[in-house]
Amino acid sequence: MLGRAPTLVTAAPPTTAPPQRPPPRDGLVGEWRTLLEPVRLLGAIPWLRAVPRGRGELVVDLPGYLAPAAALMPLRSFLRAKGHDARSWGLGVNRGDPERLRHQFIAALEPMVRQAGMPARLVAWSLGGTVAREAARLRPDLIRQVVVFGSPVIGGPTYTIGAHQIDPAECARIEALQRDVDERDPVQVPLVSIFSRKDRVVDWRASLDHYSVQVRHVEVGSTHSGLGLDPQVWIAVGEALVESE
Repeated sequence: MLGRAPTLVTAAPPTTAPPQRPPPRDGLVGEWRTLLEPVRLLGAIPWLRAVPRGRGELVVDLPGYLAPAAALMPLRSFLRAKGHDARSWGLGVNRGDPERLRHQFIAALEPMVRQAGMPARLVAWSLGGTVAREAARLRPDLIRQVVVFGSPVIGGPTYTIGAHQIDPAECARIEALQRDVDERDPVQVPLVSIFSRKDRVVDWRASLDHYSVQVRHVEVGSTHSGLGLDPQVWIAVGEALVESE
């Protein structure tokens, strides 16, 4: 069953405190619910059929940390079936280091945009969303919209499960750098951030974007690992991509 429809949140609730620490390691046990996502997809077919069709616009997806491009193939196939020119980011496995990857991604995106004759809409999972957001900041001429899910908008790795493996000083450096860039040069292109309170990999409060100029939040009920197959995410992504056509 699909359960409830995505809940639209137009701004971060003013009473929501910022995250203070990464999710605990033992919280990963809850990620087992990922195994239920294929069943939920089947139950959601009537809702998925109702997602509005696109008009052939270029949509490029970016996978999460250590995930291959194939991780987003099901969502990519769905978007193609809905009339979008959906493509992989072209860089294979996401090896991390958004500061480096943003430039590599921009170099890969430029020929896609030239070929399509239009700026791209980006759809990105987790750390891929960090790369997409930074690419949009650097080259808004190439990017019309960014849709991210389960992505740490603030803090870099600081409020993710990965922080347990990183020097706290490095986390602090990245967090300070991210905050400074967001305050000085906020992302201008329209951005949708999809988050889940059941996420045990990225603290959901780290996915609330207080900086970008045009931002909307969508809440879903998935685990982090299941976001790529979650029917609520597919619906939210599909609806977001046609909002400003």
